[in-house]
Amino acid sequence: MSGDAKSGDVPSGQTSGPTPPVAASAARNELSLRVRSGLVMVAVALLTLWWGGWPFALLWIAVGAVAAMEWLKIVAPDGERPVRLLAAAGAALAGITAHLGWESAGLAACALTVGAVMAATPKPLRLVAGAGVIYATAIAMAPIIVRAEVQLGLALIAWCFAVVWSTDVAAYFAGRAIGGPKPWPAVSPTKTWSGAIGGAVAGIAAGLLVAWVSRRLGAAWNLGLIATAGCALLASVAGQMGDLLESSLKRRFGVKDSGSIIPGHGGVLDRLDAFVVVVTLVAIAVAIWR
Repeated sequence: MSGDAKSGDVPSGQTSGPTPPVAASAARNELSLRVRSGLVMVAVALLTLWWGGWPFALLWIAVGAVAAMEWLKIVAPDGERPVRLLAAAGAALAGITAHLGWESAGLAACALTVGAVMAATPKPLRLVAGAGVIYATAIAMAPIIVRAEVQLGLALIAWCFAVVWSTDVAAYFAGRAIGGPKPWPAVSPTKTWSGAIGGAVAGIAAGLLVAWVSRRLGAAWNLGLIATAGCALLASVAGQMGDLLESSLKRRFGVKDSGSIIPGHGGVLDRLDAFVVVVTLVAIAVAIWR
């Protein structure tokens, strides 16, 4: 997921001397807030995942709508609010149709919304605004499509969560502990190769663990050990690329966080930049294998 603090490097401009007591206290409070918010998000995600049906669908429909508004707020902060609402409505409609099993109608709604939003956006920003609608629609549709798979839907979403979360956490701690060269300092100056590799290793381990548990619980997980590990590696790398993509968007438009809806974390785009890429790839695979 995103945010430049993930890799664990010392932020640029911060001295290596003793941390003032006030700053240390503020950092502890911020970390505590992030942990509490993170636990709430994990609980909501897992509870709705287990429940399935409309509770799960409504969560991702709402998240996709918020993501659309955040994206357009980033790229066109002075743009008209009705355009952002239109983008949110389009993403929500796509999610609803996906839950009803009408994926083609959802894609059509996305295409129409992209055209309307681009037409209402100043020419230099049209492509990136349209890309935001597609991105938000993926957030609204992909988890619902994957979860709808009767035999494997729950396990696949749990697998996506495990790979993304493990990659995120391990990248943070590996980056802090090891440091070293940075893969893309112009976009994300605190992310390191050590963090990326540590995150990938953790993502593979988490993916294998979820696959093993799923089989033990009776899920029809037919991929073998090597294939599952390869998919987990691909998902981990793709998720980290999604993280960098969102970071580059924010840096391009001079924004620190995509929003403030999640205490201590920012906006939904900041939290879902890796997950949306991974779950979209899984949704495409599910659609092909049907």
